[in-house]
Amino acid sequence: MSTPACAVGRLGDEGPWVGFAPELEDAYALVVGGTAAGTRRSPADPDDLLSLAIAYFEDALVAPPEELAATHGDIGALVRSLSELEHDEERRRLLREAVDAVDDGLATDVVLGRLNRCLTEGEEPIARLTRRAARLIGA
Repeated sequence: MSTPACAVGRLGDEGPWVGFAPELEDAYALVVGGTAAGTRRSPADPDDLLSLAIAYFEDALVAPPEELAATHGDIGALVRSLSELEHDEERRRLLREAVDAVDDGLATDVVLGRLNRCLTEGEEPIARLTRRAARLIGA
């Protein structure tokens, strides 16, 4: 049985929602729902998850379904998990700084700056989420 998803936001007014769900063995899935095809999941890489965290703090997406909406605590747990699983010492340090910013409730621009420093692929987070969602739903 799949674990419930935490939705971060919708990709457009009538678009699908994107979010994440914990999976077995300390992994997360990228989840896309609210489509005619139903809910789809795919293994998420760290940049997918960081993009979701950034989208949450940027408030750049349309509000997700209220019953699935991710909380500040959900995002904190997500980023904390990334920091605990990271093998690269420098990236782990950056992720821990991001965890501290989230947990301490620092200003949004500080949190976003710390999260953005953790990205490795350089793709804009909303563009990444839009691209990944389109692939998952076959659009």
